[in-house]
Amino acid sequence: MKFQVEPAPHIISARPVPQVMREVLYALIPAVVVYTWYFGAGLIVNVAIACAVALASEAAILRLRRRDVRLYLSDYSAVVTAALLAFALPSLTPWYVTVTGTLFAIVFAKHLYGGLGFNPFNPAMAGYVLLLIAFPTEMADLWIAPRGAGDGLSVGQTLAAIFASTPPAAGWDAITSATPLDQVQSDLSRAMTMSEINANPTMHGSIVGAWLWINLAVAAGGIYMLARGIIRWHIPLAVIAGLALMATLFYLADADRNPSPLFHLTTGATMLGAFFIATDPVSAATSLRGRLIYGFGIGVIAYIIRTWAAYPDGIAFAVLIMNVAVPAIDYFTIPKPYGARDD
Repeated sequence: MKFQVEPAPHIISARPVPQVMREVLYALIPAVVVYTWYFGAGLIVNVAIACAVALASEAAILRLRRRDVRLYLSDYSAVVTAALLAFALPSLTPWYVTVTGTLFAIVFAKHLYGGLGFNPFNPAMAGYVLLLIAFPTEMADLWIAPRGAGDGLSVGQTLAAIFASTPPAAGWDAITSATPLDQVQSDLSRAMTMSEINANPTMHGSIVGAWLWINLAVAAGGIYMLARGIIRWHIPLAVIAGLALMATLFYLADADRNPSPLFHLTTGATMLGAFFIATDPVSAATSLRGRLIYGFGIGVIAYIIRTWAAYPDGIAFAVLIMNVAVPAIDYFTIPKPYGARDD
């Protein structure tokens, strides 16, 4: 008799993978609503493109690997990867950029390592970093100005911008704007002080306010996942603590050359990274002590990249760097069974 051998894990969890992935998608809903309110329908289009490509590419790879396509597609892991990647992209990202990032995330970052449960790097962030390197102009220049700071786009104009790269009649400059992190990094590089930067009405107006509410909505989704037991508090708290500690130290040392801790925590992908990205159970550290080290490292590295590197955010690079460190963190933090010897 021929027995079918399924890949690990072989211990059946009380909470199956599809349920966990659905809860993550539910937790993203408040952030999607707030993001769409401020930045228009571009996010919805990006999510639809990414999900379609993720499901199609995952089905093709599963068929090539002779796995049960229906079983693995129904676990929603590809949809979660696609949604997180799309959420990190500018609203008017051209369709081919979203397709490229999603294909890389599913095919290279996930399935070339063995699929769900075997990927050492967060697939969504691997795809995002590829796009930052391969399409720097599209990733930096197509952030639409939020509601209250720009003219906004209709659904038809959004579709034309994404699928045909057709700008509105007023031109790209009339509808796009720098993100707060990008603006601060650019102004500081021109020797402006934080006092001068904060004097710009947009820094305290609609642009900063939009990112504040988006981060609060993401954090609300994260609290929902904590309450439902989908994630544990160690990694999110450690990420926030690492970033806040670094920001506080440098802010206290020179408040005119360094943004405040509140600015760092409420702009960019801080809360998305803390609650949805860093907590990926496959690529994160496993022991409780290891999770604190892993999360704290992400916060510290993200601050270093934001402050002294070329990229204004840094969460994605920080997560991937700490993914590399996870085997060492686990080695030194997972308790050894009684009687085991160190090699």
